[in-house]
Amino acid sequence: MGETIPIAVPRKGRPLESVLDRFARRFGVEGLADEITSTLRHEKAVTKGTLESDGDDVYRRLAEYSTVTDPRLPEYTLVRDDRAGKPRRIVFDSVTIPLDDVDGVPADTVVQLVGREEPFRALRTHEFALGFDSADLVLEEVVELRPEPLDRIADVNARIDPADSDVRVVTGLGDTVFHTLMATPDVTPSAESIDRAFLERYEGPLCIEPRYERLVRAVLGTKTLAGIEFQYPADGREEEAAIAETGIGVYLTMTGSTAREHGLVLGERLFPSETVLLENTPEVTETVETIRGLLNGADLETELAVSS
Repeated sequence: MGETIPIAVPRKGRPLESVLDRFARRFGVEGLADEITSTLRHEKAVTKGTLESDGDDVYRRLAEYSTVTDPRLPEYTLVRDDRAGKPRRIVFDSVTIPLDDVDGVPADTVVQLVGREEPFRALRTHEFALGFDSADLVLEEVVELRPEPLDRIADVNARIDPADSDVRVVTGLGDTVFHTLMATPDVTPSAESIDRAFLERYEGPLCIEPRYERLVRAVLGTKTLAGIEFQYPADGREEEAAIAETGIGVYLTMTGSTAREHGLVLGERLFPSETVLLENTPEVTETVETIRGLLNGADLETELAVSS
C-alpha cells in the first residue's frame, strides 16, 4: 500500500473550482473535476431557490451522492448555508486521486482532497502539509500590521512571524479578483486619482466589510489609515450600495459593473484576492515536496511571484 497525501481544500465555490481545475490540468482528472463542479453548482442553485429539487429532500440527495464504495469517487457532506433561514447545503467532502502514472511520484501514491471550511486554519494546526485557501484569510489571520502598505501577495510570507505560524504561501492559482478602492464623484475631485496617495490625505469614513478589516489595515498600512474611520454595511445591505452612501470604500471587484451601477468610480486595485497553494513547512516530506512541485509551475497566470 502506497502513501496517502491529504490536501486540505475549500468545500465549495470559486476557490474549490480553481483547485479542481488545477488538478485536472496537472493530473488528467478532467471528468472527476467536472462531476464535482457540476454537482455543487446544481446544489447551490437548489439552495438559492433558482432550481427545483424534483421533490427530493437534501438528505436523500446526499445519500445518492455519497453512497460509494470506490474512494476515487467523490463524497459530499452538509453544512448550514449563511443565507436567510440558514438552509442546509451539500458541499464537497473528499475524494482520492491515484498518481500511478505521474512521473517522479513514488509507486502507489495517492492524493486525498479533504474539504475544510477554512483550510488555512487546518494547516496551522499541522493537520495537513499542503492545502489551498484564499490569500485573504492569510492576511486576516497572521500577517503583521505595519505602517507601510502591502500590495503584493509575493510579500505576504515576509510578514508572517515564524513564531506565529509555520504556514507559507507557495503560489497562486490565477483566479484573481481585486480589493478595489472606489468612490462617488463628489468625494474625489475630477483632477485627482482614487488611490493610496489620495487616502493618505483623506480624513473621514471608509466603508468596508467587517471581515476584511484586518486585511484592509495590512494592505493600506496603518500610516495611511490615520484620520480614517471604518464604517460597515448594515445587515443585508449590498456592499456597493453602502459604499455609495458612505462616499468611499473598498470591496472586491472583477469587472466593476455593479459598482458603476451604483454611481461609483473605480480607483486603484489595492490587493489581489486569489486562491493560493499553502504549505506547513515542517510537515513537508520528500513526497509532499514532489507533489507541491507538480501543482506549482510556470503555466500559472498568477499575481503571485513566490519562489518555492
